[in-house]
Amino acid sequence: MINIEIKAKCSEPNRIRKMLNSKGVDFKGTDRQIDTYFKVKTGRLKLREGNIENGLIYYERENTNLPKQSNYLLYRTNPHTKLKDFLKEDFEILTVVDKQREIYFIENVKFHIDTVENLGSFIEIEATDDGGKIEKDVLEKQCRYYISLFGIEVNDLISCSYSDMIMESLVN
Repeated sequence: MINIEIKAKCSEPNRIRKMLNSKGVDFKGTDRQIDTYFKVKTGRLKLREGNIENGLIYYERENTNLPKQSNYLLYRTNPHTKLKDFLKEDFEILTVVDKQREIYFIENVKFHIDTVENLGSFIEIEATDDGGKIEKDVLEKQCRYYISLFGIEVNDLISCSYSDMIMESLVN
């Protein structure tokens, strides 16, 4: 599956919430998520443990602050699975991301308002291909529409993952 996505700093989450609500958004709830990233040869592998979303996710994505394609595989898991113990046997833990995530949908576009421990507040926009039913150029247009609607500035766009940002903060 693919999506076109962006991540950006979000200094005004209340303004984004109001805009989403004015568009008839489907609010799924607020999820405390612990993402454990494992060291792999290519791409990224993370185990997400939350109250709403749980899964093992492998993805490949270019680090650019522009809307970017993410190719991913998602294996949904049950909460409190022993999968992490199994993964730790063969994979080194790279880092852990702890966040509060508000989850919203408008059709095939998913929005996250995230508060990430030690990093701050962010907005993510993910236009998903719905199992190959939506063309890539349409996904890019959807993503750019919401960037414009929310008034996201180019200098607020983030090129990397939260895991990269946390690892960089530990080095500095």
